[in-house]
Amino acid sequence: MKKNDVVISVSQPKQSASAANTIFVICNTIIMILFVIVTLYPVLNTLAVSFNDGTDALRGGIYLWPRKWSLQNYITVLQKDNLITGTYISVLRTVLGTITALAANALLAFIVSRKRFLFKSQLSLFWVITMYVNGGMIPIFLLYKSLGLTNSFWVYIVPGMVSAFNMLVMRTYMVGIPDSLEESAQLDGAGYMTIFFKIISPLCMPVYATVALFIAVGQWNSWFDAMLYNRMSPEFTTLQYELMKLLSSVTSQGANADTMQHAQAGAVTPTSIRAAATIITMVPIICLYPFLQRYFVAGLTIGGVKE
Repeated sequence: MKKNDVVISVSQPKQSASAANTIFVICNTIIMILFVIVTLYPVLNTLAVSFNDGTDALRGGIYLWPRKWSLQNYITVLQKDNLITGTYISVLRTVLGTITALAANALLAFIVSRKRFLFKSQLSLFWVITMYVNGGMIPIFLLYKSLGLTNSFWVYIVPGMVSAFNMLVMRTYMVGIPDSLEESAQLDGAGYMTIFFKIISPLCMPVYATVALFIAVGQWNSWFDAMLYNRMSPEFTTLQYELMKLLSSVTSQGANADTMQHAQAGAVTPTSIRAAATIITMVPIICLYPFLQRYFVAGLTIGGVKE
């Protein structure tokens, strides 16, 4: 009897622990499923509305599947004037802006992260202040105009080359790299540029990918700078700005004749046009994200583990 009692007393905690683990897995699975539904539903609903007839979409009741299929929303958006030029400029500013901003911020982060750099604390404080205080829209516009950046492509690139937030994120990651790697390289005769390109940069690929994704998304989605600085230069327009103007023209009473003809025929409405424009702007980022997901997830854990 005593032997059986011992067996029972040992097996009961194991059974209770197994039951608790099972309950946790079930609850966690349910919560994650609900989270996925809440996250994906707006995207799928927007996709369904974009492929639905505009007038029919005004009736409501469209959730995950179009009720009356139509490609007129995308045809209207893709026939917009200067759309090809805007797409070219948006792609160019995204690629060039991401590369230049990533290089500039990485170099600044490397300099500030070095222990022998005397003014790293003062510069870091200065950059943090710029995150909360700026000169205002009118002084910034006048500054860009005096520098010759207005009505030019470089207004998309030069002002965004240095970002205090991105620089501080990179600096935080670089500070966590062991100093012994740099010291051993210096003993072998390596200079700072060699250390940066051969040692630091390969180890910083996760944070580089994370920051690059932030910069690329910001460049791709930006339209206000095109309206503010390049409104009078249609050759430097962007895709987002052209889509914004299209939405405004469909919504306002002063829409162009072609758009009004489509709207009167029941083909497009502001709601359906907005959905189609949203999907068009989302596609490039969705295609880019899977290639950077591994680095992006690793970059989100910056500072999470200390050894």
